[in-house]
Amino acid sequence: MSEAASNPIGRPDVTAFPDLDTNTISYVVADTATGAAAIVDAVLDIDYAAGRLGYHSADAIIDFVRTRGLSVEWLIETHVHADHLSAAPYIQQALGGKIGIGDKITVVQDTFGKVFNEGTEFARDGSQFDRLFADGDRYAIGMLQAVALSTPGHTPACMTHVVGDAAFVGDTLFMPDAGTARADFPGGDARALYRSARRILALPPETRLFMCHDYGTEERGMAWETTVADERANNTHVGDGIDEDSFVARRTARDATLDMPRLILPSLQVNMKAGRLPEPDDTGKRFLKVPIDGL
Repeated sequence: MSEAASNPIGRPDVTAFPDLDTNTISYVVADTATGAAAIVDAVLDIDYAAGRLGYHSADAIIDFVRTRGLSVEWLIETHVHADHLSAAPYIQQALGGKIGIGDKITVVQDTFGKVFNEGTEFARDGSQFDRLFADGDRYAIGMLQAVALSTPGHTPACMTHVVGDAAFVGDTLFMPDAGTARADFPGGDARALYRSARRILALPPETRLFMCHDYGTEERGMAWETTVADERANNTHVGDGIDEDSFVARRTARDATLDMPRLILPSLQVNMKAGRLPEPDDTGKRFLKVPIDGL
């Protein structure tokens, strides 16, 4: 399948919901003709120090969907996030829809199932999700046609979802001045990340690209939308003229200086289970694990 052919016709209405605490941007992607919608990378609030969950971010999306009279068909996770907990199950309970992720989630589950010492009751086959997308899988949001493209490197299960003229790139690409996400988590691969980024940049130049994260700058603040043409011309890591070896050297050196994300431990153990929290113990309490030296 050619990259040009992987960009179906249509222009979804895209509404962004930036979460300032985690620098995450969630999206409601709507087909204006039918009122069908998908929600991409929804955030569950957590005060990690207090062990307290919150639903402000997710409730804002739920209220928006209900006010607009939209019908949620999909809850898309672009990858297993390491910096926020997924609100997909909470939103699914309120609005319906199927939770989907890339089929390489099984690799992530196997890797981090060992890190968190999950028992045999933890299925490592992706069955916690309603749909596992393989590379090139097509699906619909109302009358809009969508395609899932495998874009590993940040994690093995990263996927870019192209919906009409819009692509939701997860952590594969950042805004042009920020480059790309890191590739040093277990299962990450800087060379794969470069090739995935260039695969996205082979889409038509007018394709709208929507970021999962942005950390802002004093000059522009927080931003999340650009185009293939802008990224090709200006991306500081993978723009036109930057070769794979140069990228790998730069990405590897940069990753060696980075701390682990603040919420990586709660995020991974919840998100690899489709956002579902640990089962309660016999007192009704739920507990998250902190593996000592596990990462």
